[in-house]
Amino acid sequence: MGKKMNGIWAIILVLALPAFCFAQGFEDLEKSVTEYTLSNGLKLIIMERHEAPVVSFCTYANVGAVNESKGITGISHLFEHMAFKGTKTIGTKNYQAEIEAMQKEDSLFCEILKERRKGNRADPERLKSLGEEFAQAQEEAGKYVVSNEFGTVVDLEGGVGLNAGTGYDATMYFYNLPSNKLELWMSLESDRYLNPVLREFFKEKDVVMEERRLRTESNPYGKLFEEFLSTAYKAHPYGEPVIGHMSDIQAYTREDAEKQFREYYVPNNLIIGIVGDVKPKEVIKLAETYFGRIPRGPEPKPVVTVEPEQLGERRTQVEDKAQPFLVIGYHKPSATHPDDAVFDAISDYLGGMSMSGMGFGGMNRSSRLYKSLVKEKKIAVAAFAIPGLPGAKYPNLFTFLAVPSKDHTNQECEEAIYEEIEKLKTELVTPEDLEAIKKRARANFIKQLESNQGLAMQLTTYQAVLGDWRKLFGQLDKINQVIAEDIKRVANEYLQKTNRTVAELVTIE
Repeated sequence: MGKKMNGIWAIILVLALPAFCFAQGFEDLEKSVTEYTLSNGLKLIIMERHEAPVVSFCTYANVGAVNESKGITGISHLFEHMAFKGTKTIGTKNYQAEIEAMQKEDSLFCEILKERRKGNRADPERLKSLGEEFAQAQEEAGKYVVSNEFGTVVDLEGGVGLNAGTGYDATMYFYNLPSNKLELWMSLESDRYLNPVLREFFKEKDVVMEERRLRTESNPYGKLFEEFLSTAYKAHPYGEPVIGHMSDIQAYTREDAEKQFREYYVPNNLIIGIVGDVKPKEVIKLAETYFGRIPRGPEPKPVVTVEPEQLGERRTQVEDKAQPFLVIGYHKPSATHPDDAVFDAISDYLGGMSMSGMGFGGMNRSSRLYKSLVKEKKIAVAAFAIPGLPGAKYPNLFTFLAVPSKDHTNQECEEAIYEEIEKLKTELVTPEDLEAIKKRARANFIKQLESNQGLAMQLTTYQAVLGDWRKLFGQLDKINQVIAEDIKRVANEYLQKTNRTVAELVTIE
């Protein structure tokens, strides 16, 4: 127990350390990174930081909502849930008996789907009978499950922060362990992708459906953003919800999820970031032993759909009893475009929700929108600009958000935002404002690198999205090269009426 508590407190300590104090400078940080690729294609990015005896891990699966099609929207998010359900040896009392029970579940669910798809011709009595059998099959399969055994093992060994997240571009799995548990992590994490078992599949589908009800169907702002993206995108999968459409969640099978796993959870589509008290040679040796046993898979299919040029302003509304809310989005290039840093600068100057690279920075209360809409005109209680939604890997949206104040409207906020955009198109940003943008960018960038976990996630993301983790440390150089003429040029090129989508939440009595 004493060793476990020491490990936990060491992790808490390192998560609170102030950004390595950055006494080394970015060049020394870059030199502390070792990159290695296994023969099966799995890439390791290892950074040594020996301030405390802990290590942070991030497994970046290069698959997200953009890799889905109609009928299986949300399946990447569901598989994220399933990755915590265990393996052939973790999470089960009797694997062979459990597999047989799961096969019966699958067979009955397919029969239910087949009957449901008859529509009005479906037999209610048969559906009722099948439903009862299915419930019994679920109960039988559940007898063999050891709930949350994966998480329990991590907890008992001093791990903290066990979690995951699915976005449009990727799915990331992460947690922290004492550094003397490196081999344990290698064993647990590799087994997740070598011997996954999608147990409690239908039970977890119910969890995801409830999640959708809470986040979207019962949440007016969730509904608004779903409408906003589906209006802005007519072809590209950025227009589909990460959590998926309810009818898709209800319908897909365990076989659908296993197919998604086989296609995208192959070593050559995974990047692992390891940051902390480790020795690269030891990490590589253990990775060869544990991850090297996973066979290389075929290269996953690329996203080939390109969003066509928008030919005119698009507008949509969601009516609800909630407070009014305004969203305005302009199509812009992906994070690999040379002007990406210019959009970051515009976001900081106009809206204050600045970014350094692909991570959000803090709110700037000296931004143009805050000064104009909140402080001076008092027509909004909040106004922001975000340089890239909903993802970064593909062309995305430069987005403005505004919340009208009492007795004021979305329309007032919208016109005020356009006024600030027009100033950007006709007036050069002052040298003082440009210098302030760059100072905030540096501060936000350093803040992102405060924790081992943050570094592990940033390194893997830059490798996947920009093709090279080293570009993380060159991000500030790009922002420092932005000049006032760049800001004016980009504003005139992209922030045009024909290129924008407007979504508003309209309050009804």
